[in-house]
Amino acid sequence: MENEQQKKPKKRISIVLAWHYFRLIYRSVLFILILITYIRFRFHSQASIIESIEQMPTILIVTWAIFVVEMIFRFFPSKLESPGCQKQFARNYIKSGSTEIVIHDNYSTMLVALIWVVFNAFFGALHMLGILDDGIMILLCSAYSICDIICILFFCPFQTVFMKNKCCSTCRIYNWDYAMMFTPLFFVKQSYTWSLLVLSIALLVRWELTFYLHPERFSEKTNDYLQCKNCTEKLCAHKKQLKPLRKHIAEYTDKKTKRLKK
Repeated sequence: MENEQQKKPKKRISIVLAWHYFRLIYRSVLFILILITYIRFRFHSQASIIESIEQMPTILIVTWAIFVVEMIFRFFPSKLESPGCQKQFARNYIKSGSTEIVIHDNYSTMLVALIWVVFNAFFGALHMLGILDDGIMILLCSAYSICDIICILFFCPFQTVFMKNKCCSTCRIYNWDYAMMFTPLFFVKQSYTWSLLVLSIALLVRWELTFYLHPERFSEKTNDYLQCKNCTEKLCAHKKQLKPLRKHIAEYTDKKTKRLKK
């Protein structure tokens, strides 16, 4: 009986969490495919990287379509998406009774935007100087797409260092992800790359307009949808389960480092 009482019920993976893992898998596969294509281009092809990619129209069209569909879905309420990006919609605004709108991370938002622009401007400058080619910029986008999911599932430096929000549900810049992901495509002058960038910027503009017109939807004090009891993602529980693993990895790394120094 005591053993049965000690056993805790297993927490099921939510649909939203499963969707994040699925995206992590196919974005990782996409990155590997692009990397292989780029390596083959650098060593075995006389054509440009863009020409090499365009020689595989099926992969190109499917990849473009997946990201377009993902972004279009973000314009509408969806149960498959995180509460972090769904709080902008009127149907997800649950009045708490409070009229005190508190957004703690508004100044940090501008800092994140500035850092991101400067960071990518550095790569853009190298591209314009001919040091980096279109292939590197596309690879950079693909790497960003993986980092985006890593931030959601495992660790987010924006949350930890700058925003200080309690979780993704209250994140002020959640819907900036696609615009940040496709920033390097500004320097790749192709219709299909710029179409992704334009759509991502439209998504960001829609988010920002909603924030300034309806800030009450983004505040935990005024919107009960952002309360833990209404969360459908349960990422905090997931991340807590990963803490012991990260601790063991850190301890193991520390031991190995000390041994090497001897």
